[in-house]
Amino acid sequence: MGKESTRQEEDLLGRGDVPAAAYWGLHTQRALGNFPISGRRVHASLIRALALVKKACAAANGELGYLDPKKEAAIAAACDEIATGQLADQFPVDALQGGAGTSTHMNINEVIANRAIERLGGRRGDYALIHPLETVNLHQSTNDVFPTALKIAAIFALRKVSQSVAGLQGACQEKEKTFAAIVKIGRTELQEAVPMTLGAEFAAFAEAFSRDRWRTYKGEERLRVVNLGGTAIGTGLAAPRDYIFLVIEKLREITGLGLARGENLTGETANADVFVEVSGLLKALATNLVKIANDLRLLHFTGEIRLPPLQAGSSIMPGKVNPVIPEAVIQAGIKAMAADTIIAEAVSRGTWQINEFLPLIADAFLEETDLLSAAAELLATQVRGLTADAARCRAFFDQSPMLVTALLPLIGYERATALIREFHQAAGPTDAAGPGCGSIRVFLENRLGRELVEQALSPHQLTALGYRDHGHHTQG
Repeated sequence: MGKESTRQEEDLLGRGDVPAAAYWGLHTQRALGNFPISGRRVHASLIRALALVKKACAAANGELGYLDPKKEAAIAAACDEIATGQLADQFPVDALQGGAGTSTHMNINEVIANRAIERLGGRRGDYALIHPLETVNLHQSTNDVFPTALKIAAIFALRKVSQSVAGLQGACQEKEKTFAAIVKIGRTELQEAVPMTLGAEFAAFAEAFSRDRWRTYKGEERLRVVNLGGTAIGTGLAAPRDYIFLVIEKLREITGLGLARGENLTGETANADVFVEVSGLLKALATNLVKIANDLRLLHFTGEIRLPPLQAGSSIMPGKVNPVIPEAVIQAGIKAMAADTIIAEAVSRGTWQINEFLPLIADAFLEETDLLSAAAELLATQVRGLTADAARCRAFFDQSPMLVTALLPLIGYERATALIREFHQAAGPTDAAGPGCGSIRVFLENRLGRELVEQALSPHQLTALGYRDHGHHTQG
C-alpha cells in the first residue's frame, strides 16, 4: 500500500497506517488484523443502534454545555447517516472479537468523528477538530454503550419476529376456516388416532404461533432496562451526574422506545442474563417452527395436503418434487436453537463487573432473530399456498378403525371392541388398514344405522368440546 493511499494515526501502541479513504481509524485498522475469525461483520442492526446511542449521548452533552453546538450538530448528522444505513461499508470489524465490543465501539467512534470532521470542513484524521474518544465518546464507555445498543437492536428485532409470526398465525387461521368441514383421522405416536377435522389441525398450529407472538411481544419488556450512563462498571465514574440522568431521556426521544435506566447500574453492567431469558422465548418459537414444519411435511407425504411445488427435487429422479420449504424452516429452527445455547454459554462466562463475550451474544442473538423472522415468513407463504385433498383425507377417515372411538358415548367400550374385532375378521389380514381396505364407516352404518353414525362423525361433533350428556347411554 503506497503512502499516497494511506494516512498515519497514533494510539496507545504507537503510529500506524490507515487507508486514506477510510472513515475508520487506527483502532479499527488494528482490529482488522487481530480478528480474522468468522468472516462475518458486526450485524448491521447493531451498528445502527450504536449510532442512535451516540446521537443521544451527543445531545445530552450538548444540552448540558459539555459539547460545542457545532460539534454536536456534526456528530448528530453523522449518526443519522449511519442509522439510516449509509456508510455501511465503513464497519469491517469481525463479529467475533475480544474486548467486550471495544473494537466495534471504537469503529463507530472513529467513523462518526471523521464524518463529522468532514462536515465541519476538515480532513479525515484531523482529530484536533473532533476526537473519537474525547469528543464522540465523551462521558461514555464500551461497557455502557455496547450493551445498551444491543438491547435497542434486540427490541427492534423482536418486533420484526413478532410481526412475522403474526403473519404465520394468520395464514394458519385462514386454513382453519377453509378446512373446517374436511374430516380426517388424527394421529398420535405415528399411528392412527381419533377422528378430527383438518381445520382443527391448523387451528392447533395457529394457537401455538399465537403463544409465540405473545412471547416475543412480552420479551421487549425484559430488554427496556439499560445501563447507559454507568460508564465502565456501572458506577458512572468520569460522567457528570446531570448527564447520567439526561442521556436516557434523550435516548428515549431518539429511539421512540420506552427505555429506562437501571436502578442498579453495576448489576446491569455485570450481568447479561436478560438475553438468555429472551432467547429462551425465541427458542420456544424455534421448536414450534420445527415441529409444525415437520407436521406439514408429513401431511404432504400422506397426501392429505399438497404443498406448492417450487423446484425439481432430484438430479437423477425425473418428476420428483420435495417439500423444500418445511425442510429449510426446520434447519433454520435448529440453528436458532443452537444460537440460544451459544447465548447461554456466553452469558455464563462473564466475569466480575462486565461480560467480555457480548460480541458473541450480539452475533448469536441477532442471527437467531433473523433466522426466525425469515423462517416464519417463508412458512406463512407456504401455508397460504397449500391445498387440501379432501378425498384423500376422507379415505383415511372412512377406513380407520379408530372411528369407532367417536361412538363410545353411544355404544360403550366393550361393544366397540367387539365391532372392531368383527370388522378385522371380515376385512381379512391384507385389508386391515390404510386406503383401499374395507370401509369401517360403511361397516358401522350397517351395524348401527346410518343416521347415528353420520351424527357421531359430523365435523361439528368431532370438534365439539366433549359430547352432550342427556342422562343416558346406549351400551347394549
